[in-house]
Amino acid sequence: MSSPDVTNGRQIKIGDEYFEVLAEDAGRVLAQGEPFVIVDVKKEKLVVKEGELFLYSDIEGNVAREDTSGLGLYYQDTRFLSTFNMTLLGSTPVLLSSTADRGFMSQIELTNADFMSADGTVVPQETINIRRIRVINDKLYELVRIKNYNHFPVDVSLQIEFDSDFADMFEVRGTKRTKYGIRLAPKVAEDSILLAYHGLDAILRKTMIRLETPPSSIEGTTAVYRFQLKPRERRVIKLSVEPVLPTTGERETDFNRAIGEIRKSYEAWFETSSQIVTDNELFTAVLRSSQRDIRMLWTSTEMGHFLSAGVPWFVTPFGRDTLITCLQIMMLDPHPARETARVFTQLQGRTLDHWRDEEPGKIFHEVRRGELANIRAIPHTPYFGSADATALYLVLVSDIVKWTGDLEFARSMVDSIDMALAWIDTYGDADGDGFVEYETKSRRGLINQGWKDSGNSVVHTDGRLAGTPIALSEVQAYVYYAKRRMSQLFDLLGDRERAAGLARQAEELKKKFNEVFWMEKEGFFALALDGDKNPVRTVTSNPAHGLWARIVDEEKASVLAGRLMQPDMFSGWGIRTMSKSSINYNPMSYHNGSVWPHDNSLIIRGLKKYGFNEEAERVATGLFEAALHYDYYRLPELFCGFTKRSISRPVSYPVACSPQAWAAGSMFMILQALLGIEADAPANTLYVESPMLPRWLKDVDIKSLRVGKAAISLKFRRDGEVTSFVVTEKVGNIRTIVTE
Repeated sequence: MSSPDVTNGRQIKIGDEYFEVLAEDAGRVLAQGEPFVIVDVKKEKLVVKEGELFLYSDIEGNVAREDTSGLGLYYQDTRFLSTFNMTLLGSTPVLLSSTADRGFMSQIELTNADFMSADGTVVPQETINIRRIRVINDKLYELVRIKNYNHFPVDVSLQIEFDSDFADMFEVRGTKRTKYGIRLAPKVAEDSILLAYHGLDAILRKTMIRLETPPSSIEGTTAVYRFQLKPRERRVIKLSVEPVLPTTGERETDFNRAIGEIRKSYEAWFETSSQIVTDNELFTAVLRSSQRDIRMLWTSTEMGHFLSAGVPWFVTPFGRDTLITCLQIMMLDPHPARETARVFTQLQGRTLDHWRDEEPGKIFHEVRRGELANIRAIPHTPYFGSADATALYLVLVSDIVKWTGDLEFARSMVDSIDMALAWIDTYGDADGDGFVEYETKSRRGLINQGWKDSGNSVVHTDGRLAGTPIALSEVQAYVYYAKRRMSQLFDLLGDRERAAGLARQAEELKKKFNEVFWMEKEGFFALALDGDKNPVRTVTSNPAHGLWARIVDEEKASVLAGRLMQPDMFSGWGIRTMSKSSINYNPMSYHNGSVWPHDNSLIIRGLKKYGFNEEAERVATGLFEAALHYDYYRLPELFCGFTKRSISRPVSYPVACSPQAWAAGSMFMILQALLGIEADAPANTLYVESPMLPRWLKDVDIKSLRVGKAAISLKFRRDGEVTSFVVTEKVGNIRTIVTE
């Protein structure tokens, strides 16, 4: 898209279209509010999403003009609606109920307060019903039904206000900017409103609002509907909102077709995934909710298909989050992992670029496609500031082969595997000490590049921030696991020499890690080594990921497990990110005392691998009970680390993503851990190691679990303290081996 041609003082031509410039707003995008701040944290939000398009609204379904908490309709990191507000007779209707449990659809029931009609008739409260049904498919569709339950006619005036600031997602979240493109005057017709903005990246972004039910009038950018409802009469208003970019154009469909298509898509997702049913209806509901969230976050773009990290802030490919989510749900469906791996391979680092922290072979951290990324005001094109994603990528490639048995896929990935392994041994370990460290070279880069990437997450016990380069404990664990798994993969591919070399490297790293990171006095592993190679002795959850990776020596594992279950680490709902005894502990912080479901799922999987069944059950129970307190039984990205009380509930973190991919994947990894399931598709084998159902589960049925080209169904049952299983059906060549 070329720069606009100025035809006079206020009119410009962009491509083949003419627009008026908003004189009072020329050069400024944000027409309302200030950048993102935390407000109304107790007020629930509604999220509906499909693909890259999502609507984040308040519980009444509105996006108020004065909102400053990031509500809006978003597409490709741009807010295409910043105002979407419905009023009845000039005031907000009274909320009866609302839900967005299906992910792609929400339904909101509203009613009226007392009001007086134009003829002086008093219309009692709760006699007019307003139902808002919205669905997202290729665009946002909304159906508003208004019904009169009075025994007399009522004059109704309904207003729906629209506006857009076309703010970049980073701007919404607080990034300051001084230069803007051109905000263009709305184009209004009898049944449509077009909002537009020409960005500094020379892209014309448009929001097309089509009023399928034409309004009585359009005042500014507010559609006004005036009509009389007879007793028991109802009126239906339909509209759609579509983000339009030069690469997309406008799409034609209708409400009924859109909802039918998306319902079928969700049904197909459930039908082709493993079917999991338990005797505990609440736990089954948690699993179903998590599975819906995974489908909701499944995103198709021109880059390919992948799992977005979370709504609203991370509807994008997101390094470690996406990789870990894929690992969590392999038992449910390995297809997302394979598709995600293809996207990640395309985006793998190829060159040295300090602005993006890119290095050859490195796996990226985050991709953005909004205006700020396009003009290189931020480095996310993609940005590579992640010390752990490269090792996790290798683990995922190995897991894909273990679950699918697809050796041709493995062979197609060898070049990318080689690049990733080379990055670990060179750029990842720049000083050659055997550990992978990180230090940003970008002036807009992340200071901390592990999963706890906030600026204050790596701190010494006296409160000092650790200096870079930093070697995180869990990163070493991931690297060990990656090399061990790559050793097995190269053995399958017939490269015995490469396999043996990687196995030796893994064992050398394990030995050195247990010597250097172990803190005898604390009975724990150090969080990290700082830039001076001094251990960061703050007790955190990070080293516990070493149990999942099996890097922890057996004699140290029991000490580590016991320490995790002490009251300063285990809140009752889950294991905290940081010990309560730390000077930096804050249960309301992002990384220094909160509880993260994905963190706990990896720890539970690790506890079970080392045989700490009781500990694994306690943590799993805490997370399951926490999920029951959230809408739709949906675990959020994180919650506060306050200690559980007998009458309490988990305390929500103000701006946590919900749904969030690795939170949604957590219960599947936890269940897989408890059942002890491991796949070896190349050997046509499913291993079941020491299955253990918790006390709140007696029966678990898994149907159509796919291992390679085969499918197997199993039924697990707890009887007293013993959990057993039987194979109920097999399709294809598959055997089960029980191990202790």
